[in-house]
Amino acid sequence: MIRALYDWTIRLADHPKALWALGTVSFVESSFFPIPPDVLMIPMIIARPSRAWLIATIALVTSVLGGLFGYFIGAVLWETIGQPILTFYGKAEAADLFAERFNAYGAWAVLIAGVTPFPFKVITIMSGWTGLSLPVFILASVIARGLRFFVVAGLLWRFGAPIRTFIEARLGLLFSLFMLLLVGGFALVKYL
Repeated sequence: MIRALYDWTIRLADHPKALWALGTVSFVESSFFPIPPDVLMIPMIIARPSRAWLIATIALVTSVLGGLFGYFIGAVLWETIGQPILTFYGKAEAADLFAERFNAYGAWAVLIAGVTPFPFKVITIMSGWTGLSLPVFILASVIARGLRFFVVAGLLWRFGAPIRTFIEARLGLLFSLFMLLLVGGFALVKYL
């Protein structure tokens, strides 16, 4: 199953709508979707290293736009959408306490969540809900997401062929590590 999913994603890199799919996943991941764009981005760059910078740019732009949508959810749609999303991630009851301290460290929270496996959508929604300065939010999002996507793109562009061989030889192990990081990110949200 993992091999079939990997092969499908590699084939998707050559599909005319591959960049649209990446943009869509990157956008929704920053506001409410649990699966990170790396799931598409990494195989797309491995399959087509010449497009690494374009792929990273699309992931960056759509991720920041999705982050702005998450900010909007927190600022305008908190009661109807924001609070249920945070309840899903186990953070609704801690929201009030968190809001008191958030704006003092908001830019750092956005930077850290934008680079790490911590679910970025939690920070985007909280940024809007607490009224974090929109220019600060945008700047921190661009820096964090740019760093995350362009470092990955640069490494894959530079070491693409050996990395592809490494990944294909150890697909099961790498999938397990990825899932561990994903689940760990959600667990981190629950206990912070």
